[in-house]
Amino acid sequence: MKLNNLPKISQTKSKRIGRGQGSGKGKTGGRGTKGLKARGKLPITHAHYEGGQRPLFKRLPYRRGKGNPKISKKPIIVNIKALNILPKNTEVSLNELVKFQIVNEQDAKKYGVKILGDGELNIPLIIKLSTSKSARVKIEKVGGKVL
Repeated sequence: MKLNNLPKISQTKSKRIGRGQGSGKGKTGGRGTKGLKARGKLPITHAHYEGGQRPLFKRLPYRRGKGNPKISKKPIIVNIKALNILPKNTEVSLNELVKFQIVNEQDAKKYGVKILGDGELNIPLIIKLSTSKSARVKIEKVGGKVL
């Protein structure tokens, strides 16, 4: 393709708004007359505007405290009596609890696991998770270890 055969490119320049009556977009600058949309900074262009009504996000209460999952992520509780199905001298970790279907894998990784001392333990285990004081005492009483 030669230079003299190139396709023509037609590009219309945008109108310069507010540059006098002779420009065709003078005085009000194509915004009509009066009204909120004719004003300077156009405060209604954002997504939360509700026509002068109090916006929804300001009508709702703050998410604080107990019911807010961003703040109150508590670990999954596993009682000692649930660990009796594990083999003797097992190293108890998240993977072991998931393998024996004691906890859900996604929840365990998201929230963590804590072992509490409800019930009795019949076999010695090696625990690699956080435990309560009563659970620690019962584990060591049977001959297990808490790391």
